[in-house]
Amino acid sequence: MKRNPFCNNRVATLSRREALRSVAAGFGYLAFAGLATSEAAADAKTSLLTSRTPHFEPRAKRVIFLCMRGGPSHVDTFDYKPQLQKDHGRPSHYGTPWSASPWKFGQHGNSGLWMSELFPNLAKQADELCLLRGMHCDQPAHAQAFLQMHTGHFQFVRPSMGAWTLYGLGTENQDLPGFISINPTTANGGAQNYGSAFLPAAYQGTKFSVQDSSARNRRIDRMRRGEVNPYGINNAVNKQLSKSDQRVQLDLLAALNRDKLAHDQHNPIVEGAIENFELGFRMQDAVPKVMDLSDESEETLRLYGINEDPTDGFGRQCLLARRFAESGVRFIELGHGTWDQHSNIKTALADNCAETDKPIAGLLADLKRRDLLKDTLVIWGGEFGRTPYSPDGNGRDHNHKGYATWMAGGGVKGGFSYGSTDEHGYEAVENKMHIHDWHATILHLLGFDHERLTYRYGGREMRLTEVAGSVAAEIIT
Repeated sequence: MKRNPFCNNRVATLSRREALRSVAAGFGYLAFAGLATSEAAADAKTSLLTSRTPHFEPRAKRVIFLCMRGGPSHVDTFDYKPQLQKDHGRPSHYGTPWSASPWKFGQHGNSGLWMSELFPNLAKQADELCLLRGMHCDQPAHAQAFLQMHTGHFQFVRPSMGAWTLYGLGTENQDLPGFISINPTTANGGAQNYGSAFLPAAYQGTKFSVQDSSARNRRIDRMRRGEVNPYGINNAVNKQLSKSDQRVQLDLLAALNRDKLAHDQHNPIVEGAIENFELGFRMQDAVPKVMDLSDESEETLRLYGINEDPTDGFGRQCLLARRFAESGVRFIELGHGTWDQHSNIKTALADNCAETDKPIAGLLADLKRRDLLKDTLVIWGGEFGRTPYSPDGNGRDHNHKGYATWMAGGGVKGGFSYGSTDEHGYEAVENKMHIHDWHATILHLLGFDHERLTYRYGGREMRLTEVAGSVAAEIIT
């Protein structure tokens, strides 16, 4: 209400909407309402998960992320340091002696990549690997570094890399989640690592549980023998209601949710609920089929180390990753750990590598023979590396200043090494790749300009790489 300066009475001020409603018997408002309703109906028919075209021609259509939680020691695996061998036992600049790797390194493949003897099977795939030896991040603490690796940020809740991928690409299979996380940790941010944060809930990852063959989980499995879920996800099959009865329930829920959405006009939570209920219904047929390995040949099972000790658990994860990739899932993360070896590294690191070496090599070989590796980006890595020094020579501490990861397939150069740490392996010094650069490069391989893949939230355009990130063009074919 505004005061008329010429009288004491108050004069009502019409809003634009009220004017449309009243002028010309309201016909202008009726036309406007009809157009708005038609547009809303059209939007409702477009699923949040509809397959979409990226900014430019992608080299990779999907990602398989082999997440080694805990910080694998780069100087014992993929970052050969002859000077560290020479200086073993001598005082370092950091108060404790330099500690050489107890494992031998050798050159492998036509490319001659240096790799540790801890990965004899993966060494046969050396010409597929693009080693990134100049990695670094911002924090030496597990929780913060793990979150930054997954979301680009360690201080605030942000969408995960998998959620950004699904948001950008949509899914190729409406009957399966577009983003799956197998055996994710409940620590170091927990569900945030596969969450969607402010993106619509339809883009969050779906957690699957697959029996792990690590020493810790072998003990748990003995206690829970007979209770392992064969489908990897709870309630995958409804044994109480028929499909037709479930359809009636879902139609009622969908109608109620759409009424709520029409009232609110915009509600990402309700939109996500509609998508997720429908996806859950469709998954009842799709999940048991993709989780059933009975149609795989004995040769394929052996390739992944399935039904063998100690490779069975992670081998099943890797084989399922291939099956999910074949089925159109955009982002598949496999969890393994812990690689946090402050002590007993000679035994613990050897065990980690023995559990994962054959399955990972099998995955790369299987993807290649099925002509999937060329457009599947496989990533291996943890949240940071380890120090090249040790107080007792039997363990290594956290090191975020320099470490190694690798990529394969999906448009990266095989048999290639990019970046380096100093002569002892402590700090990245050449072609350094910050975690934002890593994310920018992954998005580029998927066909996205990381500065343009944004979502408006909190008054600004948000993105995975925050306000930084450069694509490592040198590693791209």
